[in-house]
Amino acid sequence: MKKKTLLEIDGAVNLVLGTVLLLFPAGMLDLLGLPSVQHHFYTTILGAVIASIGVALFIELLWGAKGVRGLGLAGAIAINLCGGGVLLVWLLFIPFEMPLRGHILLWSVAGVVLGMGILELASKSWKEG
Repeated sequence: MKKKTLLEIDGAVNLVLGTVLLLFPAGMLDLLGLPSVQHHFYTTILGAVIASIGVALFIELLWGAKGVRGLGLAGAIAINLCGGGVLLVWLLFIPFEMPLRGHILLWSVAGVVLGMGILELASKSWKEG
């Protein structure tokens, strides 16, 4: 897969996930079946971080040829493998109560994020030259 396509897909995934967490409408946790929290501070901060990763990927995609650097594919791979790996460890070894739809959502996120990282790594598009 081409570097441009990988940056587009990864950037879009990060923007969507980050925006959902950042905007965090009331009742979203219940709707998604995720564990409840006392306040949404960490959720919105995480959303901002994930959305900013998406923005950085699009900066690289749109203006990288002009010398403006965003995150780049190698950075995206590191984030995807680390973030997806930590989520996978939580799901496998640190059980917590939530509805089945919450488990399905989190396993799906882990699969998509780790899958993107593995696909990007295997593509070798992150290598210069």
